[in-house]
Amino acid sequence: MLYLKIESRLKKTIKNLLPDADLSLISLNPCKDTRFGDYQTPGLITLAKQRKINPRQLALQVLDSLSLQDLFVQAEIAGPGFLNFKLLPKAIGKAVFEACKEQHPFINQTETPSTIVIDFGSPNVAKPMHVGHIRSTILGACLVKLHRLLGNRVISDNHIGDWGTQFGKLILGWKTALDKKALAEDPIKELERLYKLINAASEEKEVVLESARQELVKLQKGDPENLEIWKQMIQLSQSQFNMIYDRLNVKFDYTLGESFYNDRLKGIVSELVEKRIAEESQGAYAVFFKEDPELKEHPAIIQKRDGAANYATTDLATLEYRMKTWNPNQIIYVTDGRQQLHFKQVFSIFKQWKGSSPIKLTHVWFGTILGENGKPFKTRSGEVIKLVDLLDEAEERALAVVQEKNPNLPLEIQKNIARVVGIGAIKYADLLPNRQSDYMFDWNKMLAFNGNTAPYLLYAYTRIQSIFRKYEKEKSKAFDISQISEEDIFYQETYEFALAKHLFSFGLVLQQAADDSRPNILCNYVYELAGLFASFYEHCPVLKSQGSEQISRLALCHVTARVLKIGLQTLGLETLEEM
Repeated sequence: MLYLKIESRLKKTIKNLLPDADLSLISLNPCKDTRFGDYQTPGLITLAKQRKINPRQLALQVLDSLSLQDLFVQAEIAGPGFLNFKLLPKAIGKAVFEACKEQHPFINQTETPSTIVIDFGSPNVAKPMHVGHIRSTILGACLVKLHRLLGNRVISDNHIGDWGTQFGKLILGWKTALDKKALAEDPIKELERLYKLINAASEEKEVVLESARQELVKLQKGDPENLEIWKQMIQLSQSQFNMIYDRLNVKFDYTLGESFYNDRLKGIVSELVEKRIAEESQGAYAVFFKEDPELKEHPAIIQKRDGAANYATTDLATLEYRMKTWNPNQIIYVTDGRQQLHFKQVFSIFKQWKGSSPIKLTHVWFGTILGENGKPFKTRSGEVIKLVDLLDEAEERALAVVQEKNPNLPLEIQKNIARVVGIGAIKYADLLPNRQSDYMFDWNKMLAFNGNTAPYLLYAYTRIQSIFRKYEKEKSKAFDISQISEEDIFYQETYEFALAKHLFSFGLVLQQAADDSRPNILCNYVYELAGLFASFYEHCPVLKSQGSEQISRLALCHVTARVLKIGLQTLGLETLEEM
C-alpha cells in the first residue's frame, strides 16, 4: 500500500540520520485538513525534543535525505516540525490500479500474526436468548472478523452458562412437572416455565427448596439420571442457540461452557491458597486486594462456605486452560459494563497467580440498549424482549418497507431482501454508537434509507453494482478489470481524488477499529465512503464518459464496491446485488 511505502521510506531515512531513534514514534496519519496534504507525521517533533534539538531543523534534515519522487509524492515541512505528504495524480492512479488486482485492497495484513481468543455470546442454558445478548454477540463477531482480516489467528469461544444452582430447580421441575408436548414444541419456553414454577414454590415451601438442593447434589456427584436430564437440557438449548446464531450468521470455533472446567476448580483454589493469594474468611476463601486502591474494598470470593466455586474461580480455570491450550497473545472478553469489577478482579488475581504470563487481558464492555422511554429496552409488560422475537420483527418491518418500494418483486426475493436489510439494520444500529454508550432502540431510524443506516449503505453498494449491469447491457460484455493497464488509469477531478484518497485509508481504519475494539470507527468510515461515492457519481459521469476516462472511473467504482463490501461484511452485514 502506498502509505506504507511512504512510511517505510521515511523510517529508513530517519534511521540513517538517527540510528538510535525509536521508530515506533513514526507513523503516517491522514491529514484532517487536506489543504495541508494527504498524510502527516508529528513524530519528528518528539524525536527532536528527546535530543534537545530544533524540530524544524530535524525535519529539514529528513526532508533533504528523503526521496519520494518515484512514488509520486511531495513532502514539505509545516508548523513546529510536522512533515506533510501530498499524493500526486500519478500516485493516485497507480494505487487504484494496484488495488484493482488485490483481494483485500488497501489492507496491510500483519507479518507477525497474534493469537487472539475472543470470548463472547455466553447465553445461559435453559433460558431464552434475549435482547441483552445481541450486543455481545454482534460486537464479538465483528471483532473476530476484524482481527482475522488483519491476518491474526483468532479463536472464538462461546462460554455458555451450563452449570450452577439453577439446575437443581430445573431437574426437580423436569421430574415433577414436565409437559413433554410443550417441550417438543418449544423447549426453551418449557424449561423457562419449569424454572419459574419451582423457583416460586421454593420461596413458599422449604421442602421444595430442599428437594431442589438434593437434585443439585445428585447432579454434582454424577447421578446418571440427573446427568442425562442435564445433558438433554444443554442439547435442547444449544439447538435453540444455533438457530439464532444461524440467522445472525455468527459462528464459534468452540463452545466450552462452565461445566467443562469443573474438575479444575478445587486445584485452583488450593494453589491460590498455597501461594497466599487467597485466604480463609468466615468459612469461605477470598482474595483481598490489599495493595490495589481500586479493588481494596472489593474482595473476590473464590470458594463459598459450602465449598462451591463461583464465576471468578471458573474464569480463572478458563484462563489457565486457554493459556495452556492455545498460547494466546491476547484474550478479549466481550460483556456488558456491569461486569467491569468482576474482570478487574479476575485479571488482578491472574496477574498475581501467573505473573510471568505475557498474555494481554482485555475487557471490551458495552452499554445498555434503551427503549424510547430512556429505560432498558423491554416489552410493554416489563419483560425482557426475546432475541428471536426481535429478529422476527426486524424482518417483518423490513418486508413492509420492501413491499412498499418494490411491490412487483417476487415474494421470495422480497423476503430475502427483508432478511438481509432487517438483520443488517439491527447489527449496524448496535455497532454504530460508541460501544460504551447506551443507545436508544428506534425502528424507524434503523430501517431508514437515508442517514447513517444499514439500508442506506446496502443500497449504496447495489447502486454501484447497477453501474456495471448497465455497462454490460450497453457494451454487450462485462467490465473486465483484468484487461486494464496502469496507463489506462488517471484522475484529474476533485471528486475522484477525494474518493480515492478515502479508500487509501481503509487499512488504517481497520487497524484502529481492531486496536480500540470500536467497530463504530469502521461504521463511520463506510458511511463517509458511501457519501463520497455519491458526490463522485453526481459530478463525474461514468457511463457517459469515454475511453480512458471511463475505464478510470469504472476502476474507481470497482474498488469502491470492493472496499464497501469488505467493510460491511466485517461489520457482519450481508450485501445484495439488487434491492
